[in-house]
Amino acid sequence: MQDVHAYYDLAPALKGVSLEVNEGEIVSVLGPNGAGKTTTVHAIMGVIKVKSGKIFFRDREITGKKPHQIVGLGISLVPEGRLLFPQMTVEENLNLGASTPKARSKYTSSLDSVFFLFPRLRERRNQAGGTLSGGEQQMLAIGRALMSSPQLLMLDEPSIGLAPIMVEDLFDRLQKLIETGIALLIVEQNAVQALRISRRAYVLELGEVTTVRSSSEFTSSEIISSYVGG
Repeated sequence: MQDVHAYYDLAPALKGVSLEVNEGEIVSVLGPNGAGKTTTVHAIMGVIKVKSGKIFFRDREITGKKPHQIVGLGISLVPEGRLLFPQMTVEENLNLGASTPKARSKYTSSLDSVFFLFPRLRERRNQAGGTLSGGEQQMLAIGRALMSSPQLLMLDEPSIGLAPIMVEDLFDRLQKLIETGIALLIVEQNAVQALRISRRAYVLELGEVTTVRSSSEFTSSEIISSYVGG
């Protein structure tokens, strides 16, 4: 995305944000609440309207396209809060992720890949999504997004509500995804875990990018005092 400006009503939410994610790369977006992190992925996904600036995916401009069109081009979002259908089974929730013709044609192989990444979901495939643990629900939300066969997977606060041991396991599994060629853009307040698996990180404050740096170059004091709101 290049110099993107976006608003909620009349309030500016993004003020000239530029970022990039390369093929097979994990990139983190860090910052405190209200920094514009969720707005950034919503702008890419077409959920909110971009007032100015441009968004490209694989050399194709996607600014202004609708979310279902963007999914069809190869971008998928795991939203904050998971937004599962609690009365539907695990497999039924996964099925909803394969909504495009391309995804339907690859349904069986995609389902096998999700079950390989998250074996617990295979064990729970006929169980209602709402009866899963928090960690299992997050696995399901990620699995549903993967069912669309994305080339770029965006995750909005995937660690929220999870026990520390589950967070570490989840991020280990996310790191394995780049072996399949998928790029990841992770919006996270758990900066330690995000920086552990990402190559680069962007720091947002009040809708502006204040820092772009290799993940290994961030110090603990910087993370705590400046970049995640203390």
